[in-house]
Amino acid sequence: MDSVNRRRNLGFFFDASVARVPEKIAIIDLFGGNERRASYRQLDERMNAVAGMLARLGVTPGERVAMLIGNRTEFIEFFFGSMRAGAIPLPLNTRLAADTLEQIIAEAACAMAAVDPSSHRSALAIARRSPLRQRLVLDRREEDFLSFEEEMTKPAAPVAPPAIADRAQAFQPYTSGSTGRPKGAMMTHEGMLWYVAYNQRYWPCAESDRGLVALPLFHKNALRGTVKPMLYAGGSFVLMPAYEPRAYLDALAKYRCTYSRGVAAVFTMFLQHRDYLRTLDLGALRELTIGSAVVTPELIDAVERALPNVKVSESYGLTEGGSPLRAPIDGRVVPRGSPGVAAPEIELRLIDAEGNDAEEGELLIRSPYVCRGYYNEPEITRAKLTDGWLHTGDIFCRDKDGFFYFRSRVDDMFSCGGENVYPKEIENLLFGHPEVVNAVVTPVPHPAKGLVPAAMVVARAGSRITSDDLKTYCLTKGAAYSHPRFIDIVAALPLNGAGKIDRRAVAAKLSTAYGRRGDA
Repeated sequence: MDSVNRRRNLGFFFDASVARVPEKIAIIDLFGGNERRASYRQLDERMNAVAGMLARLGVTPGERVAMLIGNRTEFIEFFFGSMRAGAIPLPLNTRLAADTLEQIIAEAACAMAAVDPSSHRSALAIARRSPLRQRLVLDRREEDFLSFEEEMTKPAAPVAPPAIADRAQAFQPYTSGSTGRPKGAMMTHEGMLWYVAYNQRYWPCAESDRGLVALPLFHKNALRGTVKPMLYAGGSFVLMPAYEPRAYLDALAKYRCTYSRGVAAVFTMFLQHRDYLRTLDLGALRELTIGSAVVTPELIDAVERALPNVKVSESYGLTEGGSPLRAPIDGRVVPRGSPGVAAPEIELRLIDAEGNDAEEGELLIRSPYVCRGYYNEPEITRAKLTDGWLHTGDIFCRDKDGFFYFRSRVDDMFSCGGENVYPKEIENLLFGHPEVVNAVVTPVPHPAKGLVPAAMVVARAGSRITSDDLKTYCLTKGAAYSHPRFIDIVAALPLNGAGKIDRRAVAAKLSTAYGRRGDA
């Protein structure tokens, strides 16, 4: 029975690789400036130790455990190891504001949190203020915390893989909905295991492949795009603690990486180092994928010119829906501006505002990957999931050859370097400042991030508040990625004929003013 339970548990998804290549290096971890290497056997043993530790500390199957951990091997160990014990890990966005993270941990009723103090300036305070039974800390000793490494070495009975029911939840990543408030997507063991096998069936990785991960591990771009495919195939990957363009290029060359993926900003930034790039031997590199944000055809052209022997492609995907658009398996070339055609075995629809099938409209996805729902969010679940169809909120059109092209969002959310930004959320934040009377936030073009937020603000009469004051306020009170990069303080906001704020006029004015600064 243990073998059946292992096969149904995402925590054991790379068992075949452990059996086949136990001593092969799986991860080269660059955290802290010190290279650490972990073989498949070592990784498997550490995940088993996590499962044993959690069981010994009283975490039971079905309980949730929070993870506030940066890019390091311990993230991988804790993430999959906790699933081996039947727990449900919450990989938290380390860029969120402290109060948001505390709210997530409390609402999810987490039994435990594992925190990496280097991942968030308030990591320890967040855990201390959260209603948890146990708190684990990496790298140091802290009052009221258990040491992660010390607890990992204490004797613990082997944990038998728990029974996994059909559509049982595996983990709970957080994404943002139409309100901008993070919501937990309930991803299933069954769906995730289907997806890793599906990827290998149609777009196989080889044992000789080596990926490079420079984006946060809590993002689908890293876990779904590199970590799981590489471990499942018996390949390897290099794990960087954070992205820095020259260090990224150095890692590609030094470790003979064959593949990497990232948001547009990754590639825009390293293109500023073309001279340095030309000094490196990137002969092993075969493929780069750009996604998670606006990707312009000009960017893909520029990367291909800089790396003429490397295949560069655009991707589209969602945390709760997978990557439903891919290059055709018949070998047809994907046109510029398109992430591809409908992927095999995944059902897609485009619907208009009335819910009718159309050639341009909101994209709906149905596949085993799609999340089971949103934790403690029945209304959002009903709105987003209909008979297994996930409403993406993204507007696409489809040409006569079946290629899809992104048009816009159903709502006004936009992506800033891979992070979802909601104008209303930032407006509400600005409204909370005692000197602000009114505010409108819109996206403005940015060469690295694709789009960034900008704000037009009406201040209280006689106020001496400055745009820099308001930027600092937003950085202090909200997520760093969503702070307005440009703030224009005006006497009045433009209105349309109906007397309502003219958002198009605001967007045009802010885009023009931001562009004139010359540092966009």
